[in-house]
Amino acid sequence: MNKEEYPSIGEVRYTETLPNGLRLVVVPKEGVAASYAAFATEYGGAFRRFRTGQDWLDTPAGIAHYLEHKMFDMPEGNNALEILSANGADPNAFTSSGMTVYYFESTRNFQENLEMLLKFVSTPYFTEESVEKEQGIIGQEIRQTEDSPGFEVYIQLMKLLYDHHPIRDAVAGTVESIREITPQVLYDCHRIFYHPSNMTLCVSGDVDPQEVRDIALKVLTPEPGTAPEPDFGPEDLAEPKEKRHSMTMEVAAPLFYIGAKFAPAPRGEELLRQKLTAGLVLRLLFGSSSDFYTEQYAAGLISRDFDCEADYSAGTATIIMGGESTDPEKVYEEIVKTIEKNLRFGVNPRDLSRIKKASIGARLRGLEDVEGVALSQVDGTFGGYDPLRSVEILPTITAEECNEFLKQVLAPEHLVMSLVLPKGR
Repeated sequence: MNKEEYPSIGEVRYTETLPNGLRLVVVPKEGVAASYAAFATEYGGAFRRFRTGQDWLDTPAGIAHYLEHKMFDMPEGNNALEILSANGADPNAFTSSGMTVYYFESTRNFQENLEMLLKFVSTPYFTEESVEKEQGIIGQEIRQTEDSPGFEVYIQLMKLLYDHHPIRDAVAGTVESIREITPQVLYDCHRIFYHPSNMTLCVSGDVDPQEVRDIALKVLTPEPGTAPEPDFGPEDLAEPKEKRHSMTMEVAAPLFYIGAKFAPAPRGEELLRQKLTAGLVLRLLFGSSSDFYTEQYAAGLISRDFDCEADYSAGTATIIMGGESTDPEKVYEEIVKTIEKNLRFGVNPRDLSRIKKASIGARLRGLEDVEGVALSQVDGTFGGYDPLRSVEILPTITAEECNEFLKQVLAPEHLVMSLVLPKGR
């Protein structure tokens, strides 16, 4: 395995692409109480149309999420979640627009749990009866989600920003779309996307990298696969066609999300640098120590749930900020004022230096979290960069880069706003 050392942060990372194409990453941490393993496929809710040869395959919305639910069923009639839990692990999974991740954290029996994780994720087992039963379970989950104000304010934001890209649709699909899912379609999607060459195994904790490698070689197929080619539809317009969406629901206070879309940088260090720059700009302008946050919180216009982030998924990049507010229009106005001020005068170099130091400190503290380390390595593997280099790169990001990002991404004409208002307003 390739060994990379990071003396400035006291970390070591082992990486290797196995003969079957699996990208293996291990960040050992001697003496920590828990270890964490994430087995992920670059396949999420937005991957609905794809090919591995000449023919395109169209699949129903929600199938990646559906497949995640069904993967815990095993041919022997057991449930992998129950087996892992009984063996001292805390397992689960999640599906986003761009990936599906199966994981566990454990303080004992790590090797046995890792074997089980790799075994059940690589062993599909679907029957007509179990697939039909799951349609009822997931259908109920979808209905509950659609009644959630937080879901509606988010999904309407994405529909404002994206005309065609399937990221605008719910990862779980619709009650109607999941009725089209059959065992054969699930087997086809598993065969195409759950091959080791489309996956990564990222581990952090008090583990032996060689043991992790040996278990992966023992459990997984030795044959390399063909990388699928997704089709996310026609290219979206540079600017959103609509700027606002408002709806009423049973909420105590208005909810709002303000967003903007932009082109993600190419894979590799350029992408990492863009992600770090986006984080610095958002923290500088709207973070909890910013003038904007302090003033709006003191005025009662935002609450502690106000948040801002840059989300990268399935070939898209989106700025999302918002939360509850007594007057979302006033908050929008103040956000625009903050952006225009920084566009006019540029970001304050002294404030930027302070935010860099705070960001570096947060990342150093985050290295103690085995879950955060492993999941960041999943993102890095699929993005072609090394997250452990963040502390090295952050100090080199300039005020000019931040100003350019602000100009290209957050200029007021790029912003849209989604609102959920209390009924009667």
